[in-house]
Amino acid sequence: MATAGNANKKQRIDKVLSHMGIGSRSDIRKQAKQGLITVNGAVVKDSGFHVDPGQDQIEVGGEWVLYREYIYLMMNKPPGVLSATEDKRDRTVLDLLKQEYALFEPFPVGRLDKDTVGLLLLTNDGKLAHELLSPRKHVPKTYEATVEGEVDAADVAAFAAGVELEDGYVTLPAQLSILGRERGSKVLSYISLTITEGKFHQVKRMFVAVGKKVVFLKRVSMGELKLDETLPPGVCRELTAGELELLQGHTRLT
Repeated sequence: MATAGNANKKQRIDKVLSHMGIGSRSDIRKQAKQGLITVNGAVVKDSGFHVDPGQDQIEVGGEWVLYREYIYLMMNKPPGVLSATEDKRDRTVLDLLKQEYALFEPFPVGRLDKDTVGLLLLTNDGKLAHELLSPRKHVPKTYEATVEGEVDAADVAAFAAGVELEDGYVTLPAQLSILGRERGSKVLSYISLTITEGKFHQVKRMFVAVGKKVVFLKRVSMGELKLDETLPPGVCRELTAGELELLQGHTRLT
């Protein structure tokens, strides 16, 4: 389990503990009055008592509470949900989170289309999210896709040079690999594509530019972070310390 970013200023202890999912403000107030909360070994009965969660040792019922300001989650996004924090009509990826994760108010880092599946990072660390999405970082993202039509060497070369989208934008060079083909009533090509930018519907638009159509799209990696294929669709877990370090490595690139 990865932890990072301890707070460096004092906060009310009921706010800190409720943020950590210990209970509601009223629950914590009752626990304080019962003498169940200690700070640095001293009983605190005032739920408004201010603590430095990054420095003070807080215990509730004899158990040490490890405060974390940030949370980092990997989700295997299923089809049919939006990569958004809220929507009036459709379910969002936040609707799939356990309450213990939702308490941190994470948000998706970048977007996957409603019908696109695979790796989605969620965090409440705005600085890391900004760095990962910054165009100047060119963080690579790899997708696997099923494409209607025969993807060939000419497409590989076109993607390597950059293709012109319908709005006139020319993409940065991308690495396209052909994984296989299936011939039936329609030709289906199975491909892997790595891009270093994130234009709206970019992968689908790139294939439209070469006269083909994406019928299935899955993101399998972001930077050095790879999708945990054991995660069922719609399920998420916290990043390991090693996985978080892989992502943070991109923030140090210039």
